[in-house]
Amino acid sequence: MGHPFETMPGRSRSNLLFICDHASNRIPALYSGLGMPADAFTRHIAYDVGAAELTRKLAQLFEAPAVLSRFSRLLIDPNRGLDDPTLVMRLSDGAIIPGNARIGADEVEKRVERYWRPYRSAVAGEIANIRALGGVPVIISIHSFTPVWKGLARPWDLAVLWDNDPRLALPLIASLRAANITVGDNEPYDGALVGDTLYDLATTKGLPHVLIEVRQDHLASPGGVEDFANKLATALKPLHVRAEMHVVREYGSRTDPNPKESMS
Repeated sequence: MGHPFETMPGRSRSNLLFICDHASNRIPALYSGLGMPADAFTRHIAYDVGAAELTRKLAQLFEAPAVLSRFSRLLIDPNRGLDDPTLVMRLSDGAIIPGNARIGADEVEKRVERYWRPYRSAVAGEIANIRALGGVPVIISIHSFTPVWKGLARPWDLAVLWDNDPRLALPLIASLRAANITVGDNEPYDGALVGDTLYDLATTKGLPHVLIEVRQDHLASPGGVEDFANKLATALKPLHVRAEMHVVREYGSRTDPNPKESMS
């Protein structure tokens, strides 16, 4: 399968870094598709549909670096902490995943070392590159969500997920809403998750960041990807250069026992 991550180079002075945790639906051949039917890997349970294409387009528009996973979250989820019970899913949509159901700690550790850790290290390496040039990276994580969940249509065009650092999230939400885009503010998911990629590499480091989820029907065609990439680029361009984005500032997390107050 090659490297467990893909990197895109950017301008040496770019302070933006795009990441895509759930970019791929690939399973190494040795795992025999985890015993799952082939059509499972076309669905959201395996990866975030359209997220990789959107990430690559945004990185091109900003000439910024990007890191994308090259393995399915059904193998191991790069956006979960090592002690998260969903790091390796045993069940999906109520069905057992045969290749995961009875694995032990040794197999989980093998997947951590072969796939999870190299991806996280690649993201950390790009952050270090920007810091070495004197910059403060603004980290943008790209995901996608299904249009319908448990029979209910989701009304949001996209979602902005964030924890306690409002520097990018709040002005981004305002800008997108001003452009008549229906935005979920920490909906349909909460942006505070201990151990996820942004928590480990941005929240705990005081780096400005945000997670953007786009509804998958908007990313179903190259034209849709380009449209939402341009909409996001328009909103992001004046924001990532603001003075507050060039400062390391710890806001803590809402998951902390005694969280700091978020400052807007």
